Amino acid sequence: MATKKRKVADTKVDKNKAYSLKEASTIVKDINCTKFDSSVDLHIRLGVDPKKADQAIRGSVTLPHGTGKTKKVLVLCTPDKEAAAKEAGADFVGLDDFIAKIEGGWTDVDVIIATPATMPKIGKLGKILGPRNLMPNPKTGTVTNDVAAAVNEVKGGKITFKVDKAGIIHASIGRISFAPEKIEQNSQELINAIIRLKPATAKGTYLKGLSMAATMSPGIVIDTKSVQN
Repeated sequence: MATKKRKVADTKVDKNKAYSLKEASTIVKDINCTKFDSSVDLHIRLGVDPKKADQAIRGSVTLPHGTGKTKKVLVLCTPDKEAAAKEAGADFVGLDDFIAKIEGGWTDVDVIIATPATMPKIGKLGKILGPRNLMPNPKTGTVTNDVAAAVNEVKGGKITFKVDKAGIIHASIGRISFAPEKIEQNSQELINAIIRLKPATAKGTYLKGLSMAATMSPGIVIDTKSVQN
């Protein structure tokens, strides 16, 4: 059953119209249905076949205005790297104890950073971390010897993204409290990063569909032509 707020919000979005990114960044605030500072998400449908290794798009980008959320970071490293990770602001630092916790079902973090030397131990956690998009990966900068720089990037607004089995990337690009300009700029930064990763083997239209939505609010279809630089 739709709430009163949701019913009003639905009347403010034309389901048959594709809005510009600029328009969507304003409308998403007007139709917010929550009392809390909800997440603003982009859903980007790509003309790729995720089953093909070279079309399984994944990467990272630093949003100019951050995500509006303080991310909890776990660094899995050897003792010689622990001090640097803690100094950079990592919330949890260690190795064997945290591997055991994760094996027991604990995943109360937003990002996991690991050093290359620890990856053989972490590999067995793939079944737990993979589905939650928490598995460290060199492509997203979360497997590195420079753990301090990686922590700083995550705390400074760096997000990772990857295409799902349906060929869609879902990513949070800010909060509903952000000014429309910040929502627009963060969105464009993510889209630019995805466009740069277009595989040479992808045929036809690459950016096939784009929509923006805040938590529990209706989605807004965005005209893909308005975001392609």
